[in-house]
Amino acid sequence: MEVNQELLERAKNENPEFKKLFDKHTELKSKVDGLNKLKFLNPEQEIEKKKIQKLKLKNKDLMDKIINSY
Repeated sequence: MEVNQELLERAKNENPEFKKLFDKHTELKSKVDGLNKLKFLNPEQEIEKKKIQKLKLKNKDLMDKIINSY
């Protein structure tokens, strides 16, 4: 879902829950990006990557619900 940047900023400024979710989502995205840069993931890293991706998706779904209320 493509979100209007102005609406995104408004939600971050007005809704502390959204800001918290957004910050966590950004942190998780950075971790996934870091793992994706590795040429080879050992089994533990692969499991960690899947876990982070699921958490990131859950946060995104929660953020989408909040954005849709605006």
